[in-house]
Amino acid sequence: MTVKPALIEDQFVDMAFITRLTGLTDKWFYKLIKDGVFPKPIKLGRSSRWLQSEVEAWLQARIEASRS
Repeated sequence: MTVKPALIEDQFVDMAFITRLTGLTDKWFYKLIKDGVFPKPIKLGRSSRWLQSEVEAWLQARIEASRS
């Protein structure tokens, strides 16, 4: 069971962070969002942000799926 960190302990990250972390393009992530495979962004004004814990959980799930 995964324990979500308290919001105060989490960070908001932008698409630039996500693309640097994964090496994948922003277009690829927007397609995954549209397909319901990647977490939807949190809109803050005109900016889109994601909780780092959700991005890491998605990435960890992909790693575990590739290992089984």
